[in-house]
Amino acid sequence: MRISIDGNVCIGAGQCALTSPDVFTQDDDGFGTVVPGREDGAGTLVREAARACPVQAITLHDPADEART
Repeated sequence: MRISIDGNVCIGAGQCALTSPDVFTQDDDGFGTVVPGREDGAGTLVREAARACPVQAITLHDPADEART
């Protein structure tokens, strides 16, 4: 799995960082970002963190799904 955060959509609510702090953090402006080296989505509560985002700025990319398209 690969994670991306749409910076144009993120409002900096911080739910991702609260839910899965080993994968998500906030930048100096308070917007969500993926911890460097964790873009592969390996970590705890990643799916829950994506669901917790109030504006759905987090996308989880499943390589198996991408291969089918």
